[in-house]
Amino acid sequence: MLEEVERWLATRSWSMTDRPLHKILAAKQRTGQSVSVVLPALNEEETVGDIVAVIRHDLMQQVPLVDEIVVVDSGSTDRTSAVAAAAGARVVHRDDILPRIPAVPGKGEVLWRSLLVTSGDIVCFIDADLREFSSDFVSGIVGPLLTDPGVDLVKAMYDRPLGGATGQGGRVTELMARPLLNMHWPQLAGFVQPLGGEYAARRSLLEQLPFPVGYGVELGMLVDALHLVGLDALAQVDVGVRKHRHQDGQALGRMAAAVYRTAQLRLARGHLVRPSLTQFERGEDGFEPRTYSVDTEERPPMAEIAEYASRQVA
Repeated sequence: MLEEVERWLATRSWSMTDRPLHKILAAKQRTGQSVSVVLPALNEEETVGDIVAVIRHDLMQQVPLVDEIVVVDSGSTDRTSAVAAAAGARVVHRDDILPRIPAVPGKGEVLWRSLLVTSGDIVCFIDADLREFSSDFVSGIVGPLLTDPGVDLVKAMYDRPLGGATGQGGRVTELMARPLLNMHWPQLAGFVQPLGGEYAARRSLLEQLPFPVGYGVELGMLVDALHLVGLDALAQVDVGVRKHRHQDGQALGRMAAAVYRTAQLRLARGHLVRPSLTQFERGEDGFEPRTYSVDTEERPPMAEIAEYASRQVA
């Protein structure tokens, strides 16, 4: 491992217990920074309400750490929006944000648009499919941003059990993202969960970053942040165990293709030879091909959007 990464692991990798909640709150009061929590959600009625309720109870009612919880619904066909609103979140539909730019499907699209409907100096993203959720996920990754002015982005790190086996989750991370980072961006090799959906960052950084519209958003954000603010402005915090819904192998293949495409663009900023992925399913006549398009679009830095600039002036 690079000496720089070893040093980074020693100085920028923490446990959530390293910053007690009372110290985080004191830093928030001292600096006057506000915190927004964003949950991107698509058909997550079973879990989104519990996550919102825990954050509201622990970090808004018991202590004033979080200033707003926003659920951005990206087209749910179940009761996601109703459940989230009943639990106390402000719910905004993806298509109602920046309507002059037609929305496209994808997690990164939702995260990008969320910058227009939140106001926090620090924005914390939490996936809406987590089970047995603890508010330590939020306080753990927000803490360094409130206590250390030299930190701009914090990723959560955790165990991801799969089928009862510890540490077997994160298959796209281990088979695609980690090899890519180690080979092409070795400074980022120390991140335990580079594709994890739980992270927090300063708005001043997020508004300068392009957002891949799909599953490549987490890798793209890490690579772009490294180039923009440097390794020492990035950090990670151990928050324990993450339990969530696992996807099947073909869905993971499509995620891996999006991650690879995001890396490829950042390596060459060139054109994709074939922005699609062919997979196979057994049919009546044997294996049949199924071809899926790979996300090829990215949203520009939010700071370049006129509506965002005018909101900031106002």
